[in-house]
Amino acid sequence: MEKKRVVVGMSGGVDSSVAAYLLKETGYDVIGVTMQIWQKEEREIQEENGGCCGLSAVEDARRVASMLEIPYYVMNFRDEFQKQVIDYFMAEYLAGRTPNPCIACNRYVKWESLLRRSMEIGADYIATGHYARIVKLPNGRYTVAKSKTAAKDQTYALYNLTQHQLSHTLMPVGEFEKEEVRKIAETIGLRVAHKPDSMEICFVPDQDYAGFIREHSGREIPEGNFVTKDGTVVGRHKGITHYTVGQRKGLNLSMGKPVFVLEIRPETNEVVIGDNLDVFSDRLLCNRLNFMSIPDLDGEMEVTAKIRYNHQGAKAVVRRLDEDLAEVVFEEPVRAVTPGQAVVFYDGAYVAGGGTIMGKG
Repeated sequence: MEKKRVVVGMSGGVDSSVAAYLLKETGYDVIGVTMQIWQKEEREIQEENGGCCGLSAVEDARRVASMLEIPYYVMNFRDEFQKQVIDYFMAEYLAGRTPNPCIACNRYVKWESLLRRSMEIGADYIATGHYARIVKLPNGRYTVAKSKTAAKDQTYALYNLTQHQLSHTLMPVGEFEKEEVRKIAETIGLRVAHKPDSMEICFVPDQDYAGFIREHSGREIPEGNFVTKDGTVVGRHKGITHYTVGQRKGLNLSMGKPVFVLEIRPETNEVVIGDNLDVFSDRLLCNRLNFMSIPDLDGEMEVTAKIRYNHQGAKAVVRRLDEDLAEVVFEEPVRAVTPGQAVVFYDGAYVAGGGTIMGKG
């Protein structure tokens, strides 16, 4: 029987390196690929942040591939990354929303583009080092299930993958704890065994999002007014790209009490502030829906909903309102419902689906 061929997306980190090793050991015909998506990081910054897409990543991945004795290539995805991730990132902030570029990168670059090119060279699957598991359910649907290691679970960022993509994807490290993965790497002598995990957004290494947008969008981001819910002007803000819903630090307002960002209004260039209690909401609206464990949502469904990557999740009912519109009603109010972020619906360990938060319901 002919070996199944799998292209492993290798970032130079320990997780994707061990994924390649595990698949080879299982008997797959493994090809290592690093996706070149961002080329302007300086080497010191990459290494400090565990950068996943620059020169140091290529060097580490090539070294691992050589040790594992698998073919290795670098594929250029800069154009796709610019359009689907960077341009989207800037447009969302300029529209007063807080984007999640990792979700966009997963859906449109790491999967759509890489899978298409991989299948063109005869691959049956692509594989990554994500902490998640792919499961085919009795109803015939593919979904992602939570990984063995709750602290590293990455299912939130994968909710937007399609059935076609899932059916051609392998995620071998989802069955392991992080420390087990590092131990495997150590045992087989991989130099990346204790390489730090990638942190934050890879293309903004200094985490100055507003500075990045100003530099790369070619637009000046004007100052504007901080206002209360009733419209009272209480100060000046530095530009809407500096803020996100729920933010307290960096407002530089002397209000005699802690205040928080409640809303960003790009049409009037206002940032609305209020008390901590005002940041809580018991419902939200979302669109750009994608369903995984279920083919569609007809009516309503009880779920655990996560409204950001590090949110523990909260009991809720998701209710379909229109073809691409749903309402999520929480059992108890949740903090900082943020337009532009994803809301992901869990049915136990499985991802039922998710969407993009439009705002409070």
